[in-house]
Amino acid sequence: MSFAGPVLPFSPVLPPAGSRLRQHVLHQQLQAAIADGRLAADLRLPGSRTLAEACGVSRNCVVAVYERLLAEGYVVARNGGGTYVAPVRATRRAESPAPQIDARERLAPAWRDLPEALRFGPRDNFAFDFAVGVPDRSEFPLSLWRSLSAQALRRTARASATYLVPEGQPSLREAIAAHASFIRAVSCSASELIVTSGAQQAFDLIARLFVEPGKTVVAVEEPGYPPLRRVFAAAGARIVPIAVDREGLVVEDIPPEARIVCVTPTHQFPMGPALSARRRLALLAFAQKHEALIVEDDYDSEFLDAARPLDALQTLDRGQSVFYVGTFSKSLLPTLRLGYVIAPPWAISALASAKQMSDWHCAESAQEALAAFIAQGHLARHLRRMRKVYAQRRRILLHALERHGAGLLHPVTSGGGLHATALLRDDVDARALVTTAAARGVRVASIAGFCMQEAAPNGLVFGLGAIPAELIDEGVSTLVRLALKRS
Repeated sequence: MSFAGPVLPFSPVLPPAGSRLRQHVLHQQLQAAIADGRLAADLRLPGSRTLAEACGVSRNCVVAVYERLLAEGYVVARNGGGTYVAPVRATRRAESPAPQIDARERLAPAWRDLPEALRFGPRDNFAFDFAVGVPDRSEFPLSLWRSLSAQALRRTARASATYLVPEGQPSLREAIAAHASFIRAVSCSASELIVTSGAQQAFDLIARLFVEPGKTVVAVEEPGYPPLRRVFAAAGARIVPIAVDREGLVVEDIPPEARIVCVTPTHQFPMGPALSARRRLALLAFAQKHEALIVEDDYDSEFLDAARPLDALQTLDRGQSVFYVGTFSKSLLPTLRLGYVIAPPWAISALASAKQMSDWHCAESAQEALAAFIAQGHLARHLRRMRKVYAQRRRILLHALERHGAGLLHPVTSGGGLHATALLRDDVDARALVTTAAARGVRVASIAGFCMQEAAPNGLVFGLGAIPAELIDEGVSTLVRLALKRS
């Protein structure tokens, strides 16, 4: 109900008669009116009887509200009678303007100039979606996953309510260790593995442990994976971009003061080449000589065309310097938020502590469901199927680029994976084309979008996970027509 008369300069609304919340709501609304200045300092409030009649509540209700406001310091009782609004500082910005300072100064230095969070737009807005870094969600075995999740939830319901170990559920760590050994010949035990909320958290944990703000130099690939770069920048690292060529990261360009080197050796992101054998050995030698760490991001090796990719750096490492990061965001779904880091034994305890301080542990039911999914052979079968799906889409894409874009788009040689890269003719600006294409229903990324420096290869990156095979040819044809109009 509303107030019956103008006993106050505003009209609060109370719950219906009989509600037990009337006293609480009246207190909240008077408190808020005093705090934001609608009831000014030194204003005499109506007597308890007057306000009670206006509100349709008992006098005892108003007395209780006034007493509470008095105890909280919002009102004062003066000699001679009456209840007055205390000189509480109003919170409205119009009456109490904030000092004219840059609010970003409140942030830690490393965070002040970071760009806004990366966001992936809705896929349904694009007729031809070559989004980079996402798998085909329509191929995910949802019914099977639902069944495994239900079983895991039933087990969770029977267990006592407690926090889990930050390293991850033992069943999942064992399953991942076996999977990594089979897929990538990575040699590790479950005790050398930490389950994380995707690869991104793995990068974050490493940055927390090894970056000294303003001092630690971190070498990253150029072009490279922006979310990884942002993690180390946010931790206060000095980021140094290192060029890539046909053999991957140009190891000889890494400055000797670099203490962390981030690399995608199996399938360079986004250009595609594998780090050559000689450069793998050179990178490991660099790490040993300069006591540097290597962060090996193995994000989509499950989908490469080769029967067996080159050995992981972790497999070759003899100096305990490689942190091998894997994820299920590409092989299954990004929304599962599950990944892992295989670390040297000396770092496991510290990583577990950092994980506990970050979010303590990943969701139990998701971990148990994934453990069963791997142990029962479902992941291996899913990967075999999806490898064929993405290989087919790659063939269609390359054929479409040759058919429609000959002389305009030149594919970069790569061994497969979830995306393909093509260099664009110099008279067509890739960044401008990306903007034009998005307005016409074609989503594609420019190589420049993955670079730190202004000078970047003029080309495009085509994701293969979000676009059905039957739409690829028309999507490329549409993109080429738009490019030719800009040339």
